[in-house]
Amino acid sequence: MTLNEKQNEIIDDFSLFEDWMQKYEYIIELGKDLPLIEDSKKTEDRLIDGCQSKVWLDSTVVDGKMSLSADSDAIITKGIIGLLIRVLNNESPEDVAKADLFFIKEIGLQEHLSPTRANGLLSMVKKIKMNALTALSR
Repeated sequence: MTLNEKQNEIIDDFSLFEDWMQKYEYIIELGKDLPLIEDSKKTEDRLIDGCQSKVWLDSTVVDGKMSLSADSDAIITKGIIGLLIRVLNNESPEDVAKADLFFIKEIGLQEHLSPTRANGLLSMVKKIKMNALTALSR
C-alpha cells in the first residue's frame, strides 16, 4: 500500500463517523494499537519538543525503510502519533521526508485539536521528517 493509499484509507475510516466525539474515541482506540517504544528508549533525546504531553519517538531504518515506534503519557496524543506512524511506518526515508500529509487536513484533525495539541501535531510531523532527513544524510 502506498503512502497516499494509507492516507486515503484513514480519510475513509474517519468519514464513517458522524461527529468529532466519535472521531476522538476512534483516535483513542488507535492509540491502544500503537507499536510502543521500548521503555529503555524513553530517553530525553527521543522526546518530541513542542508537545504538551510527553511523546517519545524512536525511528530506525531497516532494509531501507523507516521503522517507527512511539509512546505518550496522554491517550489522545498516543492516538495522534499512531495515525502518523500508520501512514509513515515502513516507508523510505526519502518518501517520509517529502510526504504531503494531506489526511490531516482532509479529516479536519488540526482544526479540531486544542491549540497546544495542534502545535504538538506539527512538532510530531517535524520530528519524524527530521529523523528521515538524518537517515538520508548517513
